[in-house]
This record gives sequence, C-alpha cells and structure tokens, in this order.
Amino acid sequence: MNVPGGPAWLAAICVSRIGAYVAFIAYPAAIPILQREWSMSATAAGSIAGSFQIAYAVSLMGCSALADRVGARRVFVAGTVASAVAAALFALLARGYWSGLALNSVLALALGGTYTTGVLLLAENVPVVRRGRAMGLFLGGHSLGLAVGLALTGWALPRGGYPLAFALTAVGPIVGCVVSMWALRTTPNRVAGRAGGERFRGAVLTNRPALWVIAGYAFHSWELLGMWAWTPAFLAACVVAGGAGFDRAAGLGPYLTSSFHLTGGIACLLAGAAADRWGRTPVIFLLAAASTVCSFAFGGLIGAPLGVVVAVGLVYGFSAHGDSPIYSTAITEVVPPPYRGAALAVRSMAGYGAGAAAPVLFGAILDWRGGPGAGAGAWGWAFASLGVAGAIAVVSVVALHRLPEARPLTVGQSRPAVDPTWRGRHP
Repeated sequence: MNVPGGPAWLAAICVSRIGAYVAFIAYPAAIPILQREWSMSATAAGSIAGSFQIAYAVSLMGCSALADRVGARRVFVAGTVASAVAAALFALLARGYWSGLALNSVLALALGGTYTTGVLLLAENVPVVRRGRAMGLFLGGHSLGLAVGLALTGWALPRGGYPLAFALTAVGPIVGCVVSMWALRTTPNRVAGRAGGERFRGAVLTNRPALWVIAGYAFHSWELLGMWAWTPAFLAACVVAGGAGFDRAAGLGPYLTSSFHLTGGIACLLAGAAADRWGRTPVIFLLAAASTVCSFAFGGLIGAPLGVVVAVGLVYGFSAHGDSPIYSTAITEVVPPPYRGAALAVRSMAGYGAGAAAPVLFGAILDWRGGPGAGAGAWGWAFASLGVAGAIAVVSVVALHRLPEARPLTVGQSRPAVDPTWRGRHP
C-alpha cells in the first residue's frame, strides 16, 4: 500500500529524485565537447555551471519559504511538472552559450522546487528514529541520478553528440514526475501553524545550532558542487594525458565519473544510517575530513595511472557526498516545524550560492594556470580551492559538536529519543 512515509511511498519519492538529477548533470557531463562546439573558455563554461547553481539556490530559497505557507506537497508536485517541461526545452533548444546559459538556468529554477520540499515531506511523514536512513535514501537518489545521467551522456556523445545526450537526460524528470504524482496522491498537504510568540529570528537567525549547520553545509556545498561540475572534464584530461584522442576522452570522462556518484549514493545510505546510530556530528566530521584530503590531492593525480585516479576518485565521491543527508536531517531537528522551510531556504541559499561560485573560481584558476591541458599545476590549484572549503566545513562541524544545545546531534537515536520539534532537545 502507498502509505505516506511507508516503503513504497519512500521508494517512489526517491525515484523522482533520481529522475530529476539525471537532468541536473546534463550540462557538466558534456563540458569538454561543449567548450569546443560552443567556443567557450573554461571561465565561460564555468559561468553556465555557476548560473545554474545561482538559479537553483534562488528556487530552493523561494520554494522552501513558500512550502511553509502553502504546504510542501503542493510545491513539490508543481516542481516535478515544471522540471519535466524545462528539461525537454533545454534538450530541444540549447545550442550555444547564451541559449545554454538561459535554458540551463530555467531548468535549475524548476528542479529547485523538488529538493527541499522533498526533505520537508520526509520530515513530515517519517519518524525521527528512521529519518536519517530515509534522508540517506532520498539524497542517495541524487548520486544515482547523476550516475545514470553521466552514463547516458558518455554513451551518447560519441554517437549523437550533445543533442542526443541532452535528449536522453531529459527523460529522467519526465519519469520522476509520473512516479511522484502516483506517490503523493494520498499524501496530505500539511501547513504547520505558527505560535503567537514564535518568530523567524528566534527560530533560525539566533538559533546557534541551526547557524552552524548552515555554515557547514555552505562550505560542504562549495566543495561538492565544484567537484561535480569539473570532475568529468578532469577525468577526460586524465585520459588525454594517457594518450587517448579527445573525442574518446570526452565520452569516457562522464562514464568514469558516474562510478564516483554511485559511491556517493552508497555513502548517503550508509551515512544516514550511521548518523541515526552514532550521532549526526561525528559522522559529518569523518566524511568532511576525508573529502578535504581528497580535494587537496586529486588534481595532482593527472598523469598518474588511470586506475590510481579512479581509486582516489571513488573515495572522493564517497566522502564528499556522504554527509549531505546528515546536514538535511540535522536542520529539520534543530528548527521548529513552522520554520523548517524558512531554515531550509536560508541553508539552500548559502549552500548553492557557494556552489555557484565554486565552478566559476575553479574555471578561472584553470585559465590562470594555463587551461585544462596545462597538467597537474593547473588542476591541482583548482581542486585545492575546493579543499579550502572542505577544511572550513570541518571547522564548522567541530563548533556545532561543542555547542551544549546541539548535544542531541552528537549522540545516536539508540539513546533517549530526540524531540524533533524544537532545537533537538530531549523531551
């Protein structure tokens, strides 16, 4: 039965997430080919990825706040429909820098309606003792969707170029729309009432645990989204450095990157369950520290045996994405229900605003150091910019862990139950 919060319901919501993220990766997966066919520098290529993240952040902020007012279910359904339409338009009409910039941004605006509203649906319908696992499944759908999108792009680029790749990835949001409409047909639309003395400032802006969660998420997003945007091009450069032709490398790069996203999806599942058992902050710390080390090391591997690059990349993909569901779970546990959408709006604007800057700065560093073909000197500096963000995320989670009022985030759900309604306090 399709019971809200039950296994079938959760599976359908996760499938909708997978479909959305198949289209999310369409542009980054094709960057090496698009730089040549659209005559773009690395900075220009990064600007399209950056504009996508800005539009996505604006959409997340607006849709999250709107969900507090009209209900997460309504906004989520509207977002899935809009995503299907926008993905089709991008596939049909994006044929140069300006059309790609505009239509990729429109796609981001549509996709933003399906992310934080999905988090809110899970918070409303899944008990706190299972919420970390559920959030891990949901955000693991991100990684699986990215992996599928990259694999489709890697197959399509040598056969039909980027138009075929964009067409195949557009199918994802359409499938996700159909599945989510089925899942939500019996799900109530909830709008939490706000108590007379409760205000946004107290619920979010002076809520120290919430602010540290948001800070950690912002720098986590800088590292993760910068890595997502440029890893396909980096792996293509690694293949070229190994002696392969450009066209073969451009198709192989997305294929190889898809394996990183698969490990990221596995990490989300495992990390969500681990955070339920051992606490949110300890698991975030371990993963953030590991991804920071990978960011500083990864760019210097160009020219190394491809097996070594892939092995490190698998660890990188696992650690960089694994803490995403824990941040999403934590913010719903330290903010009262009437303001969860608003808190997610602030968190998303901070995270995806940082994520918008990351690929642009990354591309600018590549250009400054001689371009994608310049070798480890260029790629090492570019990936180091992500490592700095990762290090700040580590500092943020340490500060969060040390807050007395964040104590419930530091212990597992096998301990006394955590009150999910206000700042994670014990009842």
